[in-house]
Amino acid sequence: MPDTLFERFFQNEARLFLLTTIRVALSEDGPDLTSDGIFAPEDMAQAHIVAKQPCVVAGLPIASLVLDFCGGGHQVLLNVDEGERVSPGAILAVIQAPTARLLKAERIILNFICHLSGIATLTARYVDALTGSRTRLLDTRKTLPGLRYPEKYAVLAGGGLNHRRNLTEMLLVKNNHIDRAGSITDAVRRLRAAYSPCPPLEVECRTLDEVREAVACSVDRVMFDNMDPDGIRAALKLVPTGIETEVSGNVTLETVAEIGQLGADFVSVGRITHSAPVADMSLRITPL
Repeated sequence: MPDTLFERFFQNEARLFLLTTIRVALSEDGPDLTSDGIFAPEDMAQAHIVAKQPCVVAGLPIASLVLDFCGGGHQVLLNVDEGERVSPGAILAVIQAPTARLLKAERIILNFICHLSGIATLTARYVDALTGSRTRLLDTRKTLPGLRYPEKYAVLAGGGLNHRRNLTEMLLVKNNHIDRAGSITDAVRRLRAAYSPCPPLEVECRTLDEVREAVACSVDRVMFDNMDPDGIRAALKLVPTGIETEVSGNVTLETVAEIGQLGADFVSVGRITHSAPVADMSLRITPL
């Protein structure tokens, strides 16, 4: 059985998407004429991946996958675990590979690891802010096209939870569904008629009246969409035990701790994926 977070997450469809994205990234670069023109195929090099800022690490195993596509003949030693918090100067991994292949892979490796570690780092800040509350942090589908699975993996590495990796894992009745169907009740009725068994159902609610209607439909989760703290408190009183609650909309690091104290089961934050700054790292050639 897979024994690491990376191995457990990147199986089946998730692994296929990751490998496809790596292949596309390398294809975008094309042949590395600079490195191929300077170094003979048998020339070997060693490099360290080094953290240049405090961060939470995510995506290090991708280095070996990228080098596999470049022709193999490499060794990658990972010095830290996924999700580990590191300080500036920490050597995260040691790589030995043919020099030309290593230099072709360098930017792709760093693009992945810096981006994913940035997401994990920002996620961890939100998780830390929720310490002491019962509320758990969820991501959203606000991810870069083609990077859905790696970005959601990085959220897990940072201590968050995945909301939906795709549209099959939960039925989410959003505002546009409700407005077009005519009501929450009609939308939920149609879904339960369409699927047997019906997947878990969540409804996005903008008002307390919509919360009451969703509860009357006995859905699995009610989302409070862009409600202020007073609205959330009132909405929570309307939802009985057995129906999960989620707060969503314009949640920031400055507001998430207060939201956590209100007592919802989840808070979902799009900015942990769509607005996370990259973690600063470098790949440095070192003597063999």
